[in-house]
Amino acid sequence: MYRLISKLVIYKKLGDNCLLIQLAQLIKEYDSIQGKENATILKEEIISRIYTLINQLLDIATNFGFNKNLWHNYLAFILATNENPFSITCEKVGAKEGTVNQFAKSDFKIFKQLFEYDFQPIERNLGINCFSIISNYQAIKKSGLLYNMNVSDKVRMLSEQIAEASDENEIFTIVTNFYRDYGVGTFGLNKAFRIQRNNGKLDIFPITNTHDVLLSDLIGYEVQKKKLVDNTKAFVEGRKANNVLLFGDSGTGKSTSVKAILNEYYKDGLRMIEIYKHQFKDLSEVIAKIKNRNYKFIIYMDDLSFEDFEIEYKYLKAVIEGGLENKPENVLIYATSNRRHLIRETWSDRNDMEKTEEIHRSDTMQEKLSLVARFGITINFSAPSKKEFQEIVKKLALRQKDIRLTEEELLAEANKWELSHGGMSGRTAQQFINYLAGQAGNE
Repeated sequence: MYRLISKLVIYKKLGDNCLLIQLAQLIKEYDSIQGKENATILKEEIISRIYTLINQLLDIATNFGFNKNLWHNYLAFILATNENPFSITCEKVGAKEGTVNQFAKSDFKIFKQLFEYDFQPIERNLGINCFSIISNYQAIKKSGLLYNMNVSDKVRMLSEQIAEASDENEIFTIVTNFYRDYGVGTFGLNKAFRIQRNNGKLDIFPITNTHDVLLSDLIGYEVQKKKLVDNTKAFVEGRKANNVLLFGDSGTGKSTSVKAILNEYYKDGLRMIEIYKHQFKDLSEVIAKIKNRNYKFIIYMDDLSFEDFEIEYKYLKAVIEGGLENKPENVLIYATSNRRHLIRETWSDRNDMEKTEEIHRSDTMQEKLSLVARFGITINFSAPSKKEFQEIVKKLALRQKDIRLTEEELLAEANKWELSHGGMSGRTAQQFINYLAGQAGNE
């Protein structure tokens, strides 16, 4: 196994922590102790280290919901997540003609041999059976919230296809088609991301469980949804598109609409990175990390607003429009806010004659308004009228089989609910329906 891996070219950089590298090194050591006087003691040490690697593999299998042949799943996982010049070139566009394909096929021939690697001689010699167990593994069924289902389904599919492939040419087609359809690495296998700094280094890490909401789940607001869809569709298709600000009353579906857009266009290469206000100083670095990838990225800012003393909005202004470096064409900014103008204004901001230390207050107001002006599209989500609220309640109730109130009873209870639960909004309507469904379950 070690000799096989040493011949890899495209997939050479697997990392020292890669279980494949560690196992290959362990098998090399196993081969070297044959016939030595202290072989029995060394074998016990090797068995212990093998079990440690199996334990780590089981952890990975649990995190990603692997099943059946965990060895095949792990090899497929390496191919699906290894970001190298070849795999990144193939993401979202597939294979291209070039000499590099010869190296890739040579690597895939090695992976084919790894898929078919015979562990039985090692197991017989060491008196273990762990490799046989993981090659026919029955995972315990668990909720999709407990593992990264998005990655699991794709990797297991890739694993089964490679296992059935006849040679490296067929594997080349399978893997490059996978890169074309799903992408590669963290960005390829996940929809949404957050950022954080670890020891000064900026990391973009996946949000492994996102809401599966669709735009059809949001009742009403058809004009608003159409504006959002038209702009996003143009963006993923490579046409000109604008940054978007969704503003208006709370609970009206602004954030839900953005989440739904991600689900609608994920298959077309759309990805989303959520950034909080205190992270705006990292925006330029985030964009630098994603600008050369073959995906369309929406940088998402939820519940965006600024107080007088907060200056983070200046970072945002520079990134959207105004810095020397143009924002790349594969990046847009979508933000939601309860405020139309994002930055808190006072009456004194509008009065040039008031005696304060600042001479021209109109300049202050223009400074604050200029941020909103950099969003090419603004979409207003206002609170529904009573009639619209009741329509939302009725349609949500139809989706719940356990609610058996008459329409008159339903609307009467909805009116009572909204008076004591924050007023009329889509969120209030959903919370009311959730309450009724929960009570129906206790009957």
